Amino acid sequence: MALTRSANTSTAKPSLLGRLKGNHHTTTTTTTTTTKHSTNPITGSHTTTTTKKVDVQKRKPTMGDKVSGAMMNLKGTVTGKPGVKGAGTRRMNGTDGKGSHYTRTY
Repeated sequence: MALTRSANTSTAKPSLLGRLKGNHHTTTTTTTTTTKHSTNPITGSHTTTTTKKVDVQKRKPTMGDKVSGAMMNLKGTVTGKPGVKGAGTRRMNGTDGKGSHYTRTY
């Protein structure tokens, strides 16, 4: 029987220096811990396995990101460049880090 726990952790209130610099992003990381207990039927020994999975913070990719990522993925496949192929996949999935920074307008 597997026991699954999920814990949400988020950053605290930004400091004064962080607010003056403009670093007021709060990120939420979800960690899922799964524990499995098993018994060897022959020897009777017990084994406990614990697995942790951390979810990646994603942004919502636009339709243009999906099309552009698919073209990059195809280009990487045809030219044999796995880096370009991986970048296209990340762009399609929204895990390329594109939305992590923003420019402040005054």
